[in-house]
Parts: sequence; structure tokens; C-alpha cells
Amino acid sequence: MKKITKAVFPVGGMGTRFLPATKSIPKELLPIIDKPLIQYAVEEAIEAGIDTLIFITSSSKHAISDHFDPMPDLREKFAENKPHLAKKLDTIPLEVKRVFVPQGQPLGLGHAVLQAETLIDEDEMFAVILADDFIQSEVNPLKPLMDAAINSQQATVSVEQVAQERLSSYGVIAPKQWQNDVTKVDDIVEKPVVADAPSEFGVIGRYVLPHKVFEYLKRTQQDHSGEIQLTDALFEAMKGEGLQAVKLNGQRFDCGSQEGFVLANLHVAMQDEDLKQSILKALS
Repeated sequence: MKKITKAVFPVGGMGTRFLPATKSIPKELLPIIDKPLIQYAVEEAIEAGIDTLIFITSSSKHAISDHFDPMPDLREKFAENKPHLAKKLDTIPLEVKRVFVPQGQPLGLGHAVLQAETLIDEDEMFAVILADDFIQSEVNPLKPLMDAAINSQQATVSVEQVAQERLSSYGVIAPKQWQNDVTKVDDIVEKPVVADAPSEFGVIGRYVLPHKVFEYLKRTQQDHSGEIQLTDALFEAMKGEGLQAVKLNGQRFDCGSQEGFVLANLHVAMQDEDLKQSILKALS
């Protein structure tokens, strides 16, 4: 079976919940302490075996490309006297390919994923990673999805149990039968009201998809907000080749929200002993 070597990063969104900061800073470059969200996502992908990074971006987000530039002049400046800073410039291995694709209009996640079609071979599967979903885990969050998808050759999504009052913000699955944290999906509903939710398992920002998902996306109609929803294409995949879900083994922070972003920073800060003591002292 062909290895999964490509990952799509939809980064063309406007980041309106973080205005005015996102007037000039892409939300994906907002830092968790000193490392941007998008770098965490890229490192996760590379660790899982991805060697081609496809950024679906917008004209206002050149800073993301700049962040991953090797910057040899700056490296040379730091190399002799500040080697610890030179090391921090290693944001991406030189052998990893970067591709930037303009989305044009931000018409939803499904529309963003569709822009990668010409870069994915017909016989290969690919990952989709949303940098907003910051995950801390002892196990690479993407790897179990890749393994499950390769074994079944089906579209595979990551899910976690969500509080009932928040289900209306997620695509929600109806799991069939869990086996080692993997299940077939009997139904998937985008942003249901609580009474209509088929379970408490919401889809989060990690996917492994077959090339055929592009066919479904092309046929997907825009919703009432004018967006093309990836969930609609996943529903078609479920009816066709099948869809499966993998439970997240880790802690996720929704950094698309201010609350999640602050909590993620606190979580990482508390893992650094010096920062932890400073925080505890300030709060005492």
C-alpha cells in the first residue's frame, strides 16, 4: 500500500475571533509560549512521516511562508555567539517540501481541501491538519489515523467526546462498534442541535482522506453560510467506500477560541518548571 506522505494545512481563514491581532498576524502564527500553532502542526506531520506540506493560504498570509524560510543570513549572525538562537531557526528540515496554494475566497474547510486536488495522486491518501486544534499527547495524534486509513483504505477522522452543550459546534458521528479506539461510522451530522446529535463524539481537526473525497467536494452544495463543508463530503464517503473514526488519545485545546488559546499557553507553561513557579507565585 502506498505510504501517506502529504498533508494539507488549511490556513486561509480570516481569524476574526482574534481581531485586531489578526489584521497583520495570521492566527496560525499566534504562539503557544514561543512556538506558533502552525509549527506544532507541521512538526506533528513530519514526525508521522509526512514529507510534503501543502498550505492552502490567502494573499494576506505571506508571514507563514516567511516563518518556514531557513533565513541563512540570520543563522550566520547567531551561529557563533548565540547558537541556541540559531537552533530555533530550524523550523522545518530542508528535505521537506513546502507548497503554497491560494484559496481565493475563504469558502469553508471543504473548499480549502479541494484546492489541493491537483497535488494529490489518484492512488494516494493524504492528511488534513487544522493548526487551531492544538494537541498534547504522548502518542503522535496523526499516526493512529494514518495506520487505520492504510489498513482499511477508507476516509478516517479523529474524534473526541464533547460536552453536550458544545456539540452544536462540531460534526458529530454515530459510531458503530469501538475496537481498540477505532470504529466504523454509521452517520455524521454537521453542527446538530443537542437533541438530534447521534452521539457525543465530535470530529476534530485531524483527517486522513482518499483522493475520491475531491469528487464528493465538487458535488457538495454551499450551505446557508455560503461555505462548502467537509462534513458533507465525508457523509458521501461514508455511504460509498465507508468512513471510520479514531478516538483521540491526548488533550486538545481549541485555539480558534480565546479560551482555548489561553488554556493551551497555560498548559505548556506549567510544563516548564521556571514558568510554572512564576505563574504559581503570581497567582498566590
